[in-house]
Amino acid sequence: MLVKDFMTRNPITIAPETSFSEALKLMKQNKIKRLIVMKDEKIVGIVTEKDLLYASPSKATTLNIWELHYLLSKLKIEEIMTKDVVTVNENTPIEDAARIMEEKDISGLPVVDDAGRLVGIITQTDIFKVFVEIFGTKREGTIRYTMEMPDKPGELLEVAKRIYEAGGNIISIATLFEEGKDSYLATLRVENIDHEKFVKSLDEIDVKLLYYHSN
Repeated sequence: MLVKDFMTRNPITIAPETSFSEALKLMKQNKIKRLIVMKDEKIVGIVTEKDLLYASPSKATTLNIWELHYLLSKLKIEEIMTKDVVTVNENTPIEDAARIMEEKDISGLPVVDDAGRLVGIITQTDIFKVFVEIFGTKREGTIRYTMEMPDKPGELLEVAKRIYEAGGNIISIATLFEEGKDSYLATLRVENIDHEKFVKSLDEIDVKLLYYHSN
């Protein structure tokens, strides 16, 4: 799965000289939390809802409402935008985009093509949607099994074999490794399975069923 499969295409952009008020209005009208700043068809910055909030005068200010409106109308986006913009290529795997967001502590990435042209934006919300799809959480009639498994070849295959023998169909698999441990957690979402037969068959292998949940 690549970024281009989940990004929002044709994102709304603004110019550096756009006013604070105009940017805020665009965000509210389009129900978005960030705007990409463009100049001469190049990305020169990004501004978020949080940036606008921090740029707003404090409630403790002594200025009256008319003075506040005047100051904000004069404030330009180039004065508050983030200039060192982190971007991601449209052919980047979605998990790499999620890692970049986590490492950089950012909630959205402008997406560019191989020529460096803006083609979209990928956000935390998009990543969450992918997470939901991967785990098949919207699919009804499934059972979610979480197991502790030895970190050695063939164990996951043994579990898959027993799911097959119990008539089950695997919808999704996720694993979680912890450094220094000789085991890992595996979560499998399965449908159409003979639950009792499957659970009983796990006694034959070195796998510990921690818990399960029916959807």
